[in-house]
Amino acid sequence: MRKDKRRNFYESKVTYFFYSFFFFLIVLIGLIVYCFLHPELLNLKGKYQNKIGQNFSNKAIKEEKSILSNSISTITQNETTTLPSSDLFGSYYSKAEELLKTMSLEDQVGQMFFVRCPESNQIDMIQNLKPAGFILFGRDFKNKTKEQVMDDISSYQKASNIPLLMGTDEEGGSVVRVSSNRNLCLEDFNSPSYLYQIGGFEKIISDTKEKSKLLLSLGINVNLAPVADVSTNPNDFIYKRTFQKDALQTSEYVEKVVKTMLEEGISCTLKHFPGYGNNIDTHTDVAHDHRSYDTFTSSDFKPFEAGIQAGATSILVSHNIVSCMDETHPASLSPKVHEILRNDLGFTGVIITDDLAMDAITKYIKGTNAAVEAVKAGNDLIITTDFASQKQAILDSVQNDEISKDDIYTHVLRVLAWKYSMGILE
Repeated sequence: MRKDKRRNFYESKVTYFFYSFFFFLIVLIGLIVYCFLHPELLNLKGKYQNKIGQNFSNKAIKEEKSILSNSISTITQNETTTLPSSDLFGSYYSKAEELLKTMSLEDQVGQMFFVRCPESNQIDMIQNLKPAGFILFGRDFKNKTKEQVMDDISSYQKASNIPLLMGTDEEGGSVVRVSSNRNLCLEDFNSPSYLYQIGGFEKIISDTKEKSKLLLSLGINVNLAPVADVSTNPNDFIYKRTFQKDALQTSEYVEKVVKTMLEEGISCTLKHFPGYGNNIDTHTDVAHDHRSYDTFTSSDFKPFEAGIQAGATSILVSHNIVSCMDETHPASLSPKVHEILRNDLGFTGVIITDDLAMDAITKYIKGTNAAVEAVKAGNDLIITTDFASQKQAILDSVQNDEISKDDIYTHVLRVLAWKYSMGILE
């Protein structure tokens, strides 16, 4: 009797051990299969998602920037760059690096500036300071014929040893730099909201094609559009420039415009990351955005995510101070905001500041430090009017070890790769 009990006791132990081991084995196999089907769980992305809204230490920020640089391999002037195949410009980096290795530091820094076209001495600026490109405003088109505009742009390109980005803001509606000139267009391009109202997305697409063809015929290769901000309130400052629909519909609009522009052969710029919201005009004052981070993930980020998936090549960052991401810096000068764009939204294209001449920046930071802070934040291109002094400020910061040469190299590599992808560099 006692032996039977003892045998039953041991048998129950063995059975318990067997089933426990079998259960553990099933769980382990399940985890392995799940990780195989979801490899993104094993990458670095998740490391950063819990950091949003926290106070990053200087050490953490340096580590984040180091990881961003390492995503383009360890970039030095003596090494060959290897980028992940998923990078937007992945197939163009080898050519870009060949060119970059021949450039002086001064020329490299020049390629980080997308400059408002000066009213005079444009050729001198191109030859002496060597910007990445010019942005043309209404005054650069006013009363000119198509031939005059083409001649102007052609002369700029001939003066530059590296082909220029030639950009403008032709959004339609209230922002029409080109089509406001009757010599260039019979009427202003309409706003996207009006186009959708009269003809749906079919009208949006046909308008985008017409707009792109006109700009390309003039020599413009970048349209700083579409506006990807979500706004449904007519009282919002940005409302007139938006699609005026919710995040889902705005996302569809952005996707279709980006795809159409790329098919037509012109580069696009999504703006104004991380989403403008109901903030005041940053041309005239400092704007503080106190919305929750959930608002951005559930709404404002959506059109940018759609544009990125559609192949958008550049994104412009606003000057709004977005407290849930960074309480102290305008988004354009915030490493945290740029980390979100790179790491959480997965954008591998060119990041551009909004114009540093806006009051939101000049009232926030004095002198030429804005350009230095823009580079430290992670911008590849800086939009500015005060080109000469801001270029020198960056060069001084490199000499003072405030900005590393490797950081400059990384940003310029991406800009040059963009130019190769556009076909203006061959």
